[in-house]
Amino acid sequence: MSGHSKWHNIQGRKNAQDAKRGKIFQKLSREIYMAAKSGGPDPSGNPALRLVIDKARSNNMPKDNIQRAIKKAEGGSEEHYDEITYEGYAPGGVAVLVEALTDNKNRTATSVRTAFTRNGGSMGSTGSVAYMFDRKGYIVIDRTTTDADEDQMLMDVMDAGGDDLQTSDDAYEIYTDAKEFTAVRDALEKAGYKLADAELTMIPQNTTPVPADKKEQFEHLIDALEDDDDVSNVYTAAADED
Repeated sequence: MSGHSKWHNIQGRKNAQDAKRGKIFQKLSREIYMAAKSGGPDPSGNPALRLVIDKARSNNMPKDNIQRAIKKAEGGSEEHYDEITYEGYAPGGVAVLVEALTDNKNRTATSVRTAFTRNGGSMGSTGSVAYMFDRKGYIVIDRTTTDADEDQMLMDVMDAGGDDLQTSDDAYEIYTDAKEFTAVRDALEKAGYKLADAELTMIPQNTTPVPADKKEQFEHLIDALEDDDDVSNVYTAAADED
């Protein structure tokens, strides 16, 4: 995790994501529907549903959209989506993990493979890339929203059960064991911190710089994957830009 600032990358892509907000809401509705269908409509008794609702709120998804997806699950809809992970390499040998939620595996596999091959990447076999990533809880606190200095922040993170704290000029980034994520998040909120982001994510164990002559291809690949209606999340081991 050392030297890898996920928040830096999130901020760098924010404007592009804002332009795709309608598509993001569509994908989140699908995730909410599946979580509610499999674990029940009450987020207090369904941790998976609470996580995706929190994710939806962080993306400014309207409450009506969230409730609509939950009611659809309660209504006994027969729609079903499979969770699939694809693995591959972007230009420059950068590892890429793609999580999808799909009702047509063949369609999604073809679309993901096409995105890789048309943009200088290559698909890998199952297990070829996944071992390079760790599932972690990830929490961000905007430094403008707290008076806590780094020492105080570190103490509160450790007391809450967090594993690691990374500090930049604009944010505190906190990493947790995936199983402890909810407890750490709730403890920090109870301590009075306002969370700018909180999610379960995949963090690369090591990062790979994207060669300058491959940067445009790399960005086109990630855009193509994120634009796919069936793709929920795209994770890469690309090193941060300077």
